[in-house]
Amino acid sequence: MSASAFRTVPASADVVIVGGGVMGASTAFHLAEAGVTNIVVVERGDLGRGSSGKPIGGVRAQFSDPLNIELGSRSLRAYREFRYRPGADIRLDTVGYLFLLDSAQQASDFEAGVRLQNTLGVPSRMIGPDEAQRLCPYLSTDGLVAAAYSPADGHARPGLVVQGYARAAARAGVTIATHTAVSGLDTAGDRVVGVHTSHGRIACSTVICAAGAWSARIGEMAGVNLPVRPVKRQLAFTAPITPPAPRIPFTIDFSSTAYFHNSEDGLLLGMADPGQEDGFDTTWTPEWLELFRTVARHRAPALAGLATAGGWAGLYEVTPDHNALIGRSGELPNFLYAAGFSGHGFLQAPAVGEVVRDLYLEREPFTDISPLSADRFHHGAETRPEAHVV
Repeated sequence: MSASAFRTVPASADVVIVGGGVMGASTAFHLAEAGVTNIVVVERGDLGRGSSGKPIGGVRAQFSDPLNIELGSRSLRAYREFRYRPGADIRLDTVGYLFLLDSAQQASDFEAGVRLQNTLGVPSRMIGPDEAQRLCPYLSTDGLVAAAYSPADGHARPGLVVQGYARAAARAGVTIATHTAVSGLDTAGDRVVGVHTSHGRIACSTVICAAGAWSARIGEMAGVNLPVRPVKRQLAFTAPITPPAPRIPFTIDFSSTAYFHNSEDGLLLGMADPGQEDGFDTTWTPEWLELFRTVARHRAPALAGLATAGGWAGLYEVTPDHNALIGRSGELPNFLYAAGFSGHGFLQAPAVGEVVRDLYLEREPFTDISPLSADRFHHGAETRPEAHVV
């Protein structure tokens, strides 16, 4: 989909979706499929350039929280069927996910996770260091206690998913207004009644915030507290590897968060910088690679010296408990939100699009997502514990 030609936006809509990333596109598709077509998706840049911009996104159902397992598992099924519905090749590669564990406590925690995942139909299992090394020959087993592996997980291309959903939504009559920034929301009583954009005002009967790392700002415009903070995460690509790299799982050193997997003619390398301050800066700074190399020297020595050929920086949208915010505002019942996925948005997007569709239509979603309400942080409710965060 090329940049939108809209000089103005439609004067009114039933639904305005703020954010043209994977969450906004999935929501637009699922609503349109259900017959809601008077929808405008408002995106301040090009589609999928915020948190969804990573060249490759992991897809998994290996979590410790049952709700995250359900959202991940249902989304995996949708990704497997994506070529038929909505109809696009998303370069899904089911290579599995391999979590490397280096303490008895981690092994015990992941064992509990695997037991829970198995009851929910996820084919994960605990394996020993030697089997982990067979799956991923780059590994050194030194200090490895165990690993958790699920062959059903893998990775796909977020950009292709966004385009697939957006094209199908547009075919169904959804208006997609790119290069259109939201500057304010109008409320009257307990309702949002309009969205101000750089290309005009849209009168509307529902607003759905799917603005990723920018969601707190959109929430503020409506007086709704969405505690999402932006944190830069970086990755790098190796130069082409000859002979070609073996096909390996999406491999994560759980203690350090360092991860790597196949990418085109080399590998993709990533890791969270524990010293990274909050902010919207997405400048790629190759210096962070030294953090990855330090871990790699011990865990996967052959990777430590590989030449790199560029990289990418994007934003995680992080909440206080590293779990999503999905729901309907208590103060403004026609303000819905799906944000704050803390790195899990791409892999949960198909299922969350269904959930938001059902919230809008006032139907019962396939699972109870009330624990993910943004209200959980300010009325003393227990936050969601999720151990499998990277």
